[in-house]
Amino acid sequence: MIDFEPWDRLLHQYVDRKGRVDYFAWKTEQPQVLDDWLQSKKHLHLNSQLTVMEELTLWINLYNAFTISTILKQYPLKSILPNFLGIPNWLAFLWFFQRPIYEIFGNRYSLAQIENQILRNKLKEPRIHFAIVCASIGCPLLRAGAYFPEQVMQQLDEDAYRFINNSQKVYYDFDSQKLYCNKIFKWYRQDFLQVAPSIPEYINSYLKTDLPLSAATQISYLDYDWSLNQRIS
Repeated sequence: MIDFEPWDRLLHQYVDRKGRVDYFAWKTEQPQVLDDWLQSKKHLHLNSQLTVMEELTLWINLYNAFTISTILKQYPLKSILPNFLGIPNWLAFLWFFQRPIYEIFGNRYSLAQIENQILRNKLKEPRIHFAIVCASIGCPLLRAGAYFPEQVMQQLDEDAYRFINNSQKVYYDFDSQKLYCNKIFKWYRQDFLQVAPSIPEYINSYLKTDLPLSAATQISYLDYDWSLNQRIS
């Protein structure tokens, strides 16, 4: 199992309580620390006897560390969705997730492989959608600390609670009786339906206020903000 204390220290230093990342300070003060740490791990042997909690911890941390490492190399940038002459470059955007450039355990992985093949298909944990980040404002907020096996289930519950009770991600309009949701609930609908009868009922299980939500509740999906989730120093 990888020692995630160095990653944990970096997150505590450069991520605030609102999940915003101070990329400017990070790149100015410690531009190579994260990348060097990841490079030092690429030839490690993957233990085949890891528990589910250890695997969740391992791959959530690696996904986020790989993402932030890539953003630091490209920083400064305004959005993770590139554009050319004002037109979104979806090909370059998809390549960000699909290219197998991350070396670990003697193999190369893409972010999409880690997310889909391991975290979703193998571990089948829908709460990872509130934990892994693409570095945009629309995605989950980055936790100001690493995940650890003895805490990961509680951490994922905290992530789900924080995401669902954030009015920029989820809110209910009493006048229209419509539930407005982040598009994560659309894109990964089937993951959430593995553990709940409907999306509104899944959301309701984490809300801190009692809302009249049921399988019949109408859903509208919010526009996704691909702007970089950053804190301005």
